[in-house]
Amino acid sequence: MTASSENSKSSLSGLAPLEAVLFDVDGTLCDSDPLHHQAFREILLEIGYNRGVPIDNDFFIKNIAGKHNDDIARAIFPDDFERGLKLTVDKEVVFRRLASEQLKPVDGLHKVKKWIEDRGLKRAAVTNAPRPNAELMISLLGLSDFFEVLILGDECDHAKPHPEPYLKALEALKASKNHTFVFEDSVSGIKAGVAAGMPVVGITTRNPEQLLMEAEPTFTIKDFADPKLWEALDELDKKGGNAAATNEA
Repeated sequence: MTASSENSKSSLSGLAPLEAVLFDVDGTLCDSDPLHHQAFREILLEIGYNRGVPIDNDFFIKNIAGKHNDDIARAIFPDDFERGLKLTVDKEVVFRRLASEQLKPVDGLHKVKKWIEDRGLKRAAVTNAPRPNAELMISLLGLSDFFEVLILGDECDHAKPHPEPYLKALEALKASKNHTFVFEDSVSGIKAGVAAGMPVVGITTRNPEQLLMEAEPTFTIKDFADPKLWEALDELDKKGGNAAATNEA
């Protein structure tokens, strides 16, 4: 057994009995970043942004991935926030069209969904995405009946990387941070979960592991089928099952 897998096992076992699991949406439930990148690329090319040179992946990761639209608007048009905000609204229309045609779940998603359902755990989706996007993605993935709660950065005083969205999810679920963990794929999201006091499992869907590690996730996985994740979940089961079974908060 490797040191990293041993670390991933022990790092979640302290949560037993497990009570809840919180998920980001974009890039965590589904590999949506390429669709966001394509949508921004189309919209920015239309207006001749960057002298007509398409944005590259480095620009996307630095200024867009995992961020709230207000922050993206400021990054793209630092001197004209209103123009930036309108652009993000137009971009979401393009994204929803692309998502309806191309959205796919991250590998292993339905396996982890069944694991959670079988144990009667509480679950919430926590996202910086606008509500129409979040609801569309969750529906396309067949998860509309899975999530008990949907928390949106738009509907909080502070979006991620602030911890408020995750704290609101815990409150809505009546779950304890001491018996809950988070799945996230971005630096912004990992920072939010960590600041809310929970272990965060980072998913390297598109963002490189070394970048995610700067935000201090508990460990990282490639996707929901990663053996590292299942070693950790098996250890959790051995340590005390889940709070739903034991009626503990």
